[in-house]
Amino acid sequence: MERRKIEIMDTTLRDGEQTSGVSFSISEKLTITQLLLEELQVDRVEIASARVSEGEFQAVKSIMKWADEHQYTERIEVLSFVDNGVSIDWMVNAGVKVQNLLTKGSLNHLTHQLKKTPEQHFDEIKHVIKLAAENGIATNVYLEDWSNGMRNSPEYVYQYLDFITQQPVKRILLPDTLGVLTPTETATFLTELLAKYPNTHFDFHAHNDYDLGTANVLEAVKAGVSGLHLTINGMGERAGNAALASAVAVINDFAPEVQIRLKESSIYKVSKLVETFSGVRIPSNKPIVGDNVFTQTAGIHADGDNKNNLYFNDLLPERFGRKREYALGKTSGKANIEKNLQELGLKLNDADLKRVTQRVIELGDKKETVTKEDLPYIISDVLDSNSYDQKVIVDSYVLMNAMGLRPSATISMSIDGEKFEENAQGDGQFDAFMNALTKVYNKKKRTLPKLIDYAVRIAPGSSSDALCETIITWETPEKKFLTRGLDSDQTVCAIKATQKMLNII
Repeated sequence: MERRKIEIMDTTLRDGEQTSGVSFSISEKLTITQLLLEELQVDRVEIASARVSEGEFQAVKSIMKWADEHQYTERIEVLSFVDNGVSIDWMVNAGVKVQNLLTKGSLNHLTHQLKKTPEQHFDEIKHVIKLAAENGIATNVYLEDWSNGMRNSPEYVYQYLDFITQQPVKRILLPDTLGVLTPTETATFLTELLAKYPNTHFDFHAHNDYDLGTANVLEAVKAGVSGLHLTINGMGERAGNAALASAVAVINDFAPEVQIRLKESSIYKVSKLVETFSGVRIPSNKPIVGDNVFTQTAGIHADGDNKNNLYFNDLLPERFGRKREYALGKTSGKANIEKNLQELGLKLNDADLKRVTQRVIELGDKKETVTKEDLPYIISDVLDSNSYDQKVIVDSYVLMNAMGLRPSATISMSIDGEKFEENAQGDGQFDAFMNALTKVYNKKKRTLPKLIDYAVRIAPGSSSDALCETIITWETPEKKFLTRGLDSDQTVCAIKATQKMLNII
């Protein structure tokens, strides 16, 4: 059986730009339009509202010039108004070929905002549609506040639809303007309309005020609508519109009777670009496009994935141009570590793997974020620490750095079980620590190696500042050697590298 085709109309550049604080530049609007049509392959794009500003006019003009060169003019739409042809003139000058005419879909809006009778409104709409056709502009019609119209004045909605279905319009656009519909209402209202007007192309336009946007989209699809209006990252006024990524995934997985041509693998790429242009951050837990949604954190989940992908579902990250990750932190188990090591091409024996896992958990307890790129440093630190006996231990220390005073350090340490405490000042906190340490070793009549190089680095490619590594080069009369310290604090790194040196000598 041939699947029913559904059009996807993206309204990020029109309705999505009503997100508080968002305004796209001309070049950004053109770039996003190009990506939506050519990369993501949506069917239509609503790019602006007529008459908004000179900047909006120039943006639309630029987009329509590009669209005309690439045969996309019929797929680009602009919101227009019942204003006796003022919007028509604006669109003609901008080169627009399709208008989405904003009309009243509820008696409440018609009576209290326009203060007109249905017959007066219909006559004006008819006049604007005629003007558009005379200027080569096709018409789709929005029924603003349609959802409340169906709830509170259905007789008016049917009176309007009886009129508009006799006019030369391509599509009737049904918005849940205030995001108030429940999925049950969406299914009921649309099923009724489609039964009464079976040959009419209806689009459904969901808002997300109750977080029901995606659920309502699915019900609209099942009821038989011909098109959907969505936005990248769910951008839009108030709580936003139904998010394109979520809606597309739900339709592809739970509505096998329909077909959409949108390219899933490009969703993430376009989503991140819109995030950059808009300045509106994508929540890390936002389905499909959030940073964390394909990240397994609990060790038991990574273990299950190793055993026949027990924690996978149909939302495979590869569908959306992404990949699954295994977080490293306080809930990490050996399985999480192993998954990350596999990606790095590394393998450890069970004993070493246990030590590394414990070190990652310790860092997680400090609320530090550990990345895959940090793992080689952790491995080096852990394995290096087990290559010699711990005869010298820095038990505790206090580092002081106050304005107008020289930095100071107080240390407590054990050498072969014997306790020492010393205090010293220095040119910096680590210098003060070393001066205090020198006092301890003077008591033991021992000389410390000379510090000849000191370097600090973070893991190349690491996306966090959880860890830094300090590499210190020491020199004795016999040799030069290196020690490394790993921690989230640079001075602590140096102290750890120094403790390793003390045990080596």
